[in-house]
Amino acid sequence: MELKYSKITRNGPITVVTLARPEVYNALHIEAHYELNKVFDQFAADPEQWVAIVTGEGDKAFCAGNDLKWQAAGGARGWDKGGFAGLTSRFDCDKPLIAAVNGVAMGGGFEIALACDLIIASENATFALPEPRVGLAALAGGLQRLPRQIGLKRAMGMILTARHVSAKEGLELGFVNEVVPQGEALAAAMRWAEMIAKNSPMSIRASKQAIEKGLAVSLQQAVMEQRDYPAVQAMLNSQDYIEGPKAFAEKRPPKWVGK
Repeated sequence: MELKYSKITRNGPITVVTLARPEVYNALHIEAHYELNKVFDQFAADPEQWVAIVTGEGDKAFCAGNDLKWQAAGGARGWDKGGFAGLTSRFDCDKPLIAAVNGVAMGGGFEIALACDLIIASENATFALPEPRVGLAALAGGLQRLPRQIGLKRAMGMILTARHVSAKEGLELGFVNEVVPQGEALAAAMRWAEMIAKNSPMSIRASKQAIEKGLAVSLQQAVMEQRDYPAVQAMLNSQDYIEGPKAFAEKRPPKWVGK
């Protein structure tokens, strides 16, 4: 697939997707959304790829959100089934997603990061849902994910004021996992991805699916039903489920096959 607005690199089972429109702070338009939807479709379907990192090209921005200049000039607005950047409506992806936020993460850019499982931010990263300042609203999941991730009052404080939040405050609020020096976000995200990739991908997918499905129901229902979830069933019937205990008993590193 020819890529115009993004770049892909692979390091073993880790896929790095770089948003590549640095001339507009990696803001995205309809063509970029459709391209990225295909990129993440391929990642989700590739059994050899276990973890994805999303980052932005350059040292100023992760993603400035919707390309408002494109929209103001009459450009069509919209995205494919995966949502903003092919991610914000991708509720069926059980593989871990990590945002390496290397600068501005505004509006849809912040919503991309919130749709990931981990956020690693450089010290110069800035987060906000500034849509009310331009007569819009964060309708790509930000209004739902932020309250769920940091609590209602804290989220309201960000959303209703549209204020900017630093990486340090993001860590304090709880939506950032780690803050690193400027220029080191991708390397730090890779470190996290490598730690994840040392585990059974079947166990990781089962765990992510059990968490996400469980949060949508009562605690009792989540505990009682989790063994019936597809990714949990896949884990229980996998080669990795046999390999893990066997490797432990034989005092050797496990050889995960992801099936």
